[in-house]
Amino acid sequence: MHIVFANRYYAPDMAATSQIVSDLAAQLAASGYTVEVITSRQRYDDPLAGLPSRETLDGVRVHRIWTSTFGRANLAGRAVDYLSFYLSFFFTCLRTLKRDSVLVCCTDPPLLSIPAALACFLTRARLVNWLQDIYPEVAVALGIASASSPLTRALVWLRNHSLRRAHRNVVLGEVMAAKVQSAAVDPRRVSIIHNWSLTPPGEPAPGGAANPLRRSWGIADSFVIGYSGNLGRAHEIETLLQAAQILRQQHNVRFLVIGGGHYTRTLQSRAADVQLDNIVFQPYQPLEKLALSLAAADVHLVILRPEMEGCIVPSKFYGAAASGRPVIFLGSLDGELARILARADAGISIATGDGPGLAATIGQLREDPDACQRLGSNARRLCTTTYTRENALRQWLSMLEELGR
Repeated sequence: MHIVFANRYYAPDMAATSQIVSDLAAQLAASGYTVEVITSRQRYDDPLAGLPSRETLDGVRVHRIWTSTFGRANLAGRAVDYLSFYLSFFFTCLRTLKRDSVLVCCTDPPLLSIPAALACFLTRARLVNWLQDIYPEVAVALGIASASSPLTRALVWLRNHSLRRAHRNVVLGEVMAAKVQSAAVDPRRVSIIHNWSLTPPGEPAPGGAANPLRRSWGIADSFVIGYSGNLGRAHEIETLLQAAQILRQQHNVRFLVIGGGHYTRTLQSRAADVQLDNIVFQPYQPLEKLALSLAAADVHLVILRPEMEGCIVPSKFYGAAASGRPVIFLGSLDGELARILARADAGISIATGDGPGLAATIGQLREDPDACQRLGSNARRLCTTTYTRENALRQWLSMLEELGR
């Protein structure tokens, strides 16, 4: 079977969707499939990276298409980048797809399923939408678009049409599945396949004073609350800031923010304005240090604005849980991750805006290492028995074999 992935970023890029797509594509190539990728020449944090237009990585043939390179600094430039990707992607699909091809279309850039559906119709290829998020609902929730505008309504109609035409729509959880089915998509065309942790198998990396990154960052003797990955518009920082201000006198409590994103600079500025020295910032870590950087935290934060429920499942959850640390979820108490954490007894959920509740929870976990150990072990078990790379690959292989038949 000939499989073609489409995503704006791909290895060696470090963006979350890039890493998960690169991992699955390589696994399918190792399983004997002919795998190609259509992607851009950019990196998530460097629009001018100029990656090679053609190369083979881990048995996967990579096509890096031309796009404009305004980057993520402003919405207008990003929109032009999206449009140029759509056009280059569409014509590359016409050259690449065959009658027996399966196009696995991701959601970066947003609404990529619309040109993908047309390309598959023209080439008679089969379409699988891999929904990491759902647009334009995300844009509406962020206030970037109006739900009642003619453009938004037209995009929703086109997006729904592309989901209904797809042979399968892969979603990340029950809430997202319900949202897709509410667009009149046949439930038989919706499959739930969770993402997975990209950290190496085996025991988690050492924490505490034994963790070399903690020592180099000057937090070896602290109780560390970690946030790892993109801190973007789908997240929020007010609850974290409230808790950090409440805990500022606790000199052995530190918040560790690793990564980047829209709100990272804002958080740095806000913390400096009120002289909060209990928030430590570090850049994205290379993949080979991911396990160590995740293990640098005693507790992990995962944040999602409540209005994003059903549109996004934060992929950082899987790595955080696999590190064997409790997960504190800030968001909807009836959301996807809140349900998962409650069922597995793997963490604690706190409503967005409840800074005092977050501070109190951190204090309780710091004072109760046994509870930390229990929650962390349950989180780790969840990612070594249920949300594993092997289980996800098995589900993907089963689905692809079914499409082949």
